[in-house]
Amino acid sequence: MEQGDTFTVDTTADQVMPADYDGFVLPGGVAHPDKLRANPHAVEFVRFFFERAKPVAAICHGPWMLIEAGVVKGRTLTSWPSLQTDIRNTGGTWVDEEVHTDQGLVTSGKPDDIPAFNAKLIEEFAEGEHPAQARPTQAVD
Repeated sequence: MEQGDTFTVDTTADQVMPADYDGFVLPGGVAHPDKLRANPHAVEFVRFFFERAKPVAAICHGPWMLIEAGVVKGRTLTSWPSLQTDIRNTGGTWVDEEVHTDQGLVTSGKPDDIPAFNAKLIEEFAEGEHPAQARPTQAVD
């Protein structure tokens, strides 16, 4: 995909039922995660997965959505380096790693990490639900 490409979507966040999905991947880049976290339906979709301990993967700036959904506290994750202060300020621990897994949550920091990210998310998704992952979500002010 080249920068600037556009695609027609099949459905939008307010049209889907999160119970119909076993896991999901949050995209990277700056614009997509920033716009996505402003959508209340998308934020609730994320919370649903964490409340039910379903696997989630996020790369680059994707963890912004995790911060918005209030699911970072007590977790360890990686991301694009500029998000480390946001992660720490919401109770998470940021690590500088190619890929990091925390009870079904898979995170990576940059496009060069995609091969390791994909391998790990496939492994975690194959494992299914991670009951220790389920923690109360907290609203972000």
